Amino acid sequence: MSGRKSKKANSEGGPAEIFEALAMLEKERGISADFMIDRIKKAIVTACKNSYGNEDCVVNVDQAKGVFEVYLNKTVVEDITDRGREILLEQARKIDPTAAVGDTVGVRLNTRDFGRIAAMTARNIIRQGIRDGERSRMLQEFESKQQELVTAVVDQVDPRTGAATLVIGHAEAVLPKSEQVPGEVLRAGEHVKVYVADVKVTDKGPHAVISRVHPDLVRRLFEAEVPEIYDGTVEIKAVSREAGSRTKIAVQSHNPDVDAVGACIGAKGMRVNRIVAELGGEKIDIVEYDDDPCKFIASALSPADVVDVTPAEDGSRACRVTVPDDQLSLAIGNKG
Repeated sequence: MSGRKSKKANSEGGPAEIFEALAMLEKERGISADFMIDRIKKAIVTACKNSYGNEDCVVNVDQAKGVFEVYLNKTVVEDITDRGREILLEQARKIDPTAAVGDTVGVRLNTRDFGRIAAMTARNIIRQGIRDGERSRMLQEFESKQQELVTAVVDQVDPRTGAATLVIGHAEAVLPKSEQVPGEVLRAGEHVKVYVADVKVTDKGPHAVISRVHPDLVRRLFEAEVPEIYDGTVEIKAVSREAGSRTKIAVQSHNPDVDAVGACIGAKGMRVNRIVAELGGEKIDIVEYDDDPCKFIASALSPADVVDVTPAEDGSRACRVTVPDDQLSLAIGNKG
């Protein structure tokens, strides 16, 4: 093959409707038009290989003009032995008058030249590209929100299972009944905050594991509501939660001039009350963290009155806590 550059015949572009459809796909589903154009190019190469036994083709795309051109590269010869890869010198010079034996010329293909089977193959690959694009977009969207608090819109609620389908950005996720706050009723169109606990990839595509009962949902709510937590002045040391009933959160201040508990409660309880409202009235106890386990345990068991806390005699991390008889159930909690 000589070192001459390949020459291409003049041609008219393909249907602009393809690019209009891609633009609509990008706008409505968030699938990149460039991603889909790359898939279309690969589909055309596959069609060329299946139809002509030659995958050496060039696909030119001009999105601005709404056209695409396909050229099959063929070697100029005097006698053809492979019609898919070779072209006679006489025919080559109709494309490039300077063509010589051994050169490569680009022969423009019309869409009809692909044939029914090749066209079907290309369409199937494009459809798969759409599915893959949606999966890739969903995976990126979910991964960017992993272990974060997001606002979702309730699309529908299954009347049989109680599972709610939520819209998160351009993606959908299912909130099982087990991950909903006991007693709350979700309605279509309602905005709710959920915690993206994990992202899993399955044969059916990626899906987000979302929750309204996860302890870190409360953690993220406080981070969003309390500037001192967001900037690191106050640290959340631990969160214990009985979703729908009570949450206990232990906080510690890294600035002696900042009261950790007071910062979380806010003036007239405004900060914590907004979080309580988001959780449907769930009680929230905010306690001061202490490096002394006995003091911390006594504080964590509030509002129960603690008479005494003593470390276990066996040297383990356990402690023995004494409370009045009428405070026992309050100290233990609903689920112990």
